[in-house]
Amino acid sequence: MASFYLIQSKNVEPDTKIGARLLEECVKTYKNIAIYRAVACENAILRVEKNLKHFNIKQNLESTYSFTLKNALKQLSEDSNFFFYKIIQDFENLKAQYDFIFVEGFHKLGILDGFESNVKLAKILNTPLVVINEKENEALIKNYLNQSLDGRPYALIDENFDFKELLSLKNYDFKTTYRFKFELNEKAKKDKKIVVLPESDDERILKASDILLKNALVKLILLGDENEIKQRAKNLGLNLNDAKIINPQNSSLSSEFANSLYEARKSKGMSLEEAQNLVKDRTYFGTLLVYNQKADAMVSGASTTTAQTIRPALQLIKTKEGIGCVSGIYFMGLEDKILAFADCAVNPNPNAKELAETAYISAQTAKSFGLETRIAMLSYSSGDSGKGESVDLVNEAVKIAKEKYPELQIDGPMQFDCAYDMKTGTKKMPDSKIAGKATIYIFPNLDSANICYKAVQRTANALAIGPILQGLKKPVNDLSRGCSINDIVDTVILSAIQAQA
Repeated sequence: MASFYLIQSKNVEPDTKIGARLLEECVKTYKNIAIYRAVACENAILRVEKNLKHFNIKQNLESTYSFTLKNALKQLSEDSNFFFYKIIQDFENLKAQYDFIFVEGFHKLGILDGFESNVKLAKILNTPLVVINEKENEALIKNYLNQSLDGRPYALIDENFDFKELLSLKNYDFKTTYRFKFELNEKAKKDKKIVVLPESDDERILKASDILLKNALVKLILLGDENEIKQRAKNLGLNLNDAKIINPQNSSLSSEFANSLYEARKSKGMSLEEAQNLVKDRTYFGTLLVYNQKADAMVSGASTTTAQTIRPALQLIKTKEGIGCVSGIYFMGLEDKILAFADCAVNPNPNAKELAETAYISAQTAKSFGLETRIAMLSYSSGDSGKGESVDLVNEAVKIAKEKYPELQIDGPMQFDCAYDMKTGTKKMPDSKIAGKATIYIFPNLDSANICYKAVQRTANALAIGPILQGLKKPVNDLSRGCSINDIVDTVILSAIQAQA
């Protein structure tokens, strides 16, 4: 499917003529085209309506835009995730129906600058940019686009444009945060899994559940007293009718689960009476739902510690074959790419074998979420430039990983800038196939990993999705006690996708 994203200049009359000629050329070249504008004011809607009739384009007017300007500003202030989700979804629906999409940009979105907002949206949609040139600002435009698009092609045009040259523009391949989240949502919907949420006494859990159910992303089991949950939902204006509610205090499953827990832990000294008491604990009960295949995944930790979440999983679900430790991975959403950081959550001081295992399981996790898997083993030095105990540890981990997992694309030790930046990587490790192109970053210890992900999250305004616990046979994931409603939604979706593997 071909498309381009037209950004107009501030010169209305020539812009109108150029836009009309572009649309005319598109209609001549493609049998089945659509017009699309993410945000449309009243005048734009009227103009599009005329173009649909004039060029005999078979498209409903309502599908030519996602938001009116008034609705766009309201939605942006209330929920930017839904704003961009709807834009991507509407665009993808058009892609499935038409041979070419003519995307029109907007001048301004409220107080937001039109040019930068249009470039951002083109990258989210991965649609190549065609920009009507402003001669007086040409140098600034080129400089901005060269940096923002990181060398990807675009076209600056005037009234003498060559349409054949525009057709050579290829779709972009940015993995923006909004694109990544959209793809996760679509993947979750295709094979809906059952996720148990033990902490139904937390308002954030109930509000997240409402969002998940409303968008048909997963099936949910909430643990707690049914009358209390329904009353709280009513008071909060939430619809949780599609959630299954189980009370661990009086569930018909309690006897079965107590026996399961006893059989799994009796060799460790657990008595049947202790098991009967533990199954009343909501975290143990939720874990047993997963263990006994009555749920596909569990998400907990909004009001409990990481240890309380992980301990029952380690006792019952246990780690995958060949994996000796559980680790935590974060997906870091930058402006136009997604990186994976590990281990940011579990192991304070991993040994070389554990680092190698973390690299391997991180590659599997990243791949299951649609990311490329180029692994950098991080240190305070790159290549053979440094010495020391930490460098020796990473060197040994790289050696183990290459021997044990020969299919991995992995290199190290390397500094973060060497792993991330192409120019630096080429200079510091010219023979490396990973330097400057890493997508997965394995840190030597929990100190460096946790500090780095929080620093990137706060200073670069990056979205940190996670931690996702990896290495367990079935997904059990831990929330931060300071988590937001969106954090819970994201973690449940990621857990559901983990369960699809």
